[in-house]
Amino acid sequence: MPSSDADFWNGRFAVESYIFGTRPAAFLEDNAQHIAPRSRVLALADGEGRNSVFLAELGHRVVATDIAEEGIAKARKLAAARGVEVEFRHLDLQGWQWPQAQFDAVVAIFIQFAPPAFRDEIFAGLKRAVRPGGVALLHGYTPKQLEYRTGGPSAVEQLYTEELLRAAFADWELLRLEAYERELDEGAGHKGRSAIIDLVARRPEG
Repeated sequence: MPSSDADFWNGRFAVESYIFGTRPAAFLEDNAQHIAPRSRVLALADGEGRNSVFLAELGHRVVATDIAEEGIAKARKLAAARGVEVEFRHLDLQGWQWPQAQFDAVVAIFIQFAPPAFRDEIFAGLKRAVRPGGVALLHGYTPKQLEYRTGGPSAVEQLYTEELLRAAFADWELLRLEAYERELDEGAGHKGRSAIIDLVARRPEG
């Protein structure tokens, strides 16, 4: 992401309150059982830390990334308050040298800041980062979210469809792929009736 995006997110996070709340995403609470106990987990673009801290509370060894130093500072504060350790990495996913098969799970929740070409790069990278037999948990908004405007991007090309995700993970085992509507209450940033989609997929062994 260009520096202007870092500036944008630093600006959003530079408030005392947690704009996306301190509880994990409902999707993660509902689907965390797909991650094996004491897994090494990569949480992408984790912002203020609500999801990485939750995963650490479950006993996982978590690495969390974000482009915004302000977000990471709040995430460190949340981890300290909860008494857990998370390895926070301040980095730009664009151009990142993704690790090869180093994680048991990758979690990517509401990371729809990426236009299509960058999104494809992220999807390829997160798939590469998961070890054989590991899982990816991906959660975001569908195009119908543009009717609700209760969170997420305004650019339709940055939203997910079942067809897009099915194609992106065609070589993986799909454990869950569902688009639906739900009332979200995840801070001021994700609040109200929302059109969302879940993907849980397992990388084949071998």
